[in-house]
Amino acid sequence: MRLSAMGDVAMTVPVLRAFVKQYPTVKLTVISRPFFKPFFDGIPNLEFFAFDEKERHKEFPGLLRLFKDVKKLKIDAFADLHNVLRSKVVSLLFALSGKKRATVDKGREGKKELTRAENKVFKQLPTMFERHAKVFSALGFPLDLSKPVFPEKAVLSSDILDIIGNENQKLIGIAPFAQYDSKVYPLDLMKEVIAKLAENPSYKILLFGGGKKEIEILDSISEPFENVINMAGKIKFQQELQLISNLDVMLSMDSGNAHIAAMLGVKVVTLWGATHPYAGFLPFNQSLEKALTSDRNQYPKLPTSVYGNKVVEGYEDAMRTILPQQVVDKVIEQLS
Repeated sequence: MRLSAMGDVAMTVPVLRAFVKQYPTVKLTVISRPFFKPFFDGIPNLEFFAFDEKERHKEFPGLLRLFKDVKKLKIDAFADLHNVLRSKVVSLLFALSGKKRATVDKGREGKKELTRAENKVFKQLPTMFERHAKVFSALGFPLDLSKPVFPEKAVLSSDILDIIGNENQKLIGIAPFAQYDSKVYPLDLMKEVIAKLAENPSYKILLFGGGKKEIEILDSISEPFENVINMAGKIKFQQELQLISNLDVMLSMDSGNAHIAAMLGVKVVTLWGATHPYAGFLPFNQSLEKALTSDRNQYPKLPTSVYGNKVVEGYEDAMRTILPQQVVDKVIEQLS
């Protein structure tokens, strides 16, 4: 399996956990970038194969090498959970060598109908988890995703505890950024949300992000509050996963952090701007009630995009229809 963006990779994890529980005698090999290896640590019967996109597996000759490298592992079937050019090439090579293969159907036609401005078909599409499960079903391994398996909460290292303290507080994670601006809750409103939550001393609010600019913004947000801590840039990725597994709730945009928290069994409240959970990206095992969406009465063309990369004039303030108090109430509801 060749996977790319963080959210895409995180969404495969609950499906693979279901697979190894339901087929304990079958061995899985996941092909992905080395960075994503911690997602799969501790999953039984699963081996991680690091995809070297910069050197060994670069370009078409590299894909031939990748095929040869993976073939040595005596693969019986190939599940393409990504359906992009590179994964298609490797999948085809396995098919030509007589192996079974199946590729995820991303449902592009349905997504076009959901996001187009005219004659919009506004209905719930299959989730990515259902689409991944169909791939395994096509290979002869039907999956039941209704009884999810999650890892135990990680034991927090002294490095993390030195930063967040060891008080008996509810841990609220907030990841206020996303890849595209149309998916980011306005910063002034997010500051209101954080200020209201910080009023309760029994809550500890942990801010997540990455990159110099985001770290600076999160530092300025956390500075006035004793119980708000910016975690960005302070711990390694693996430690971040450990910390997220201990959260009581995660508040996130439609972004990778939502899927990471969900794959670890954490309750997730998501905020949606240009995108919508109907496209199939609601985090795993979360209900639509926990997804707060922009007002479609005011902005009837929503959703305007599957990934948030399309700018529609006049829709810049769509997320302002999600009120800070609504967000605060929804987060507190998950803590009760």
